[in-house]
Amino acid sequence: MFYRQPRRFDRHDDPALLAVALGATLYSPATRPALADDIAKAARRGVTSMVVCLEDAIADADLTAAEANAVAQLRLLHGRVRDGGPGGEAPLLFVRVRAAEQIGDLAARLGPALEMITGFVLPKFTAATGGAFLETLERTVERSGRRLLAMPVIESREAVFVESRVEMLQDVARLLAKHRELVLAVRLGATDLSAAFGLRRPPDLTIYDIRQVADVIADVVNILGRADGTGHIVTGPVWEYFSAGERMFKPQLRQSPFERQQAAPLRQRLISTELDGLIREVHLDKANGLTGKTVIHPSHVAAVHALSVVTHEEYLDAADVLGVTGGGAMASAYANKMNEAKPHRAWAERLMTRAQVFGVAAEGVTFVELLEAAESR
Repeated sequence: MFYRQPRRFDRHDDPALLAVALGATLYSPATRPALADDIAKAARRGVTSMVVCLEDAIADADLTAAEANAVAQLRLLHGRVRDGGPGGEAPLLFVRVRAAEQIGDLAARLGPALEMITGFVLPKFTAATGGAFLETLERTVERSGRRLLAMPVIESREAVFVESRVEMLQDVARLLAKHRELVLAVRLGATDLSAAFGLRRPPDLTIYDIRQVADVIADVVNILGRADGTGHIVTGPVWEYFSAGERMFKPQLRQSPFERQQAAPLRQRLISTELDGLIREVHLDKANGLTGKTVIHPSHVAAVHALSVVTHEEYLDAADVLGVTGGGAMASAYANKMNEAKPHRAWAERLMTRAQVFGVAAEGVTFVELLEAAESR
């Protein structure tokens, strides 16, 4: 299946690698009564990153109970990992807080179990609110002696409305630059961005068909995701469907790739669970400079990760680009495109990082085989 095998990684690796390794980031409410078991099960299913949510997924009246449950369950999981017993698996774990003071409070309550946490997700992030989050996280890192990373979420109305968006994002860029060592990746809150206009995308459209939100994504990548050394990894917005309803448009997966691999049942299964829409959106995420995806159901993970594997053709193109010094152009190894050493270099560097954590498919191996393999684990 692989020309280059994916490498193992853990929360202690270089943040530049971890940002790409996030893959399909699965969200789970902190109120889940068997959260430790859920996390271990997700790890066994191939989930590489997971967020325990204390914000929008939790009713205000349930917040205290949700915090207590999250602390108890993470302590339980930590004990299993420490002892090496059954149920001791865990992906990269993050906690989505709703207020800055929760960061220090939760860290103190977790005690030694804080080492299970890779970082915190910071909601409704703006320059006005974000400073308190990042400064609190910085103090928590100093007190605990542990590396903790931040994933700010761009989802506020200041980011949506055209008259405030550019200035707001520029202010955020300056704030993140001051705390660059803390920032793992920037996330997009597509649900909140859509809500500013009373919108919700249907499952047979992608977020890029919702023009107001697509414009926000373009500006976030433009200002916060530049490939000149000043930008950050920007992750793909949430896909929130996991079962089929009535369809208005025809399926978005061509039949021929599945027929060639005798995988027509797989195609039908993807269509019946609305995953054809997810697959199309992930393709558009990648084309628009986004990495990984926020998901709300384990059934999404295999598709996102199969699409994250670098193709044999992409790898050879990137290797050719990086193997040239001084510029110039050359025909690709597959003889179907022109590779230019200077303009394609940043793309090639990013692709090689993805190749490290998700691997490179063997020649002739397609997304269909990779997805079938991922779903069978």
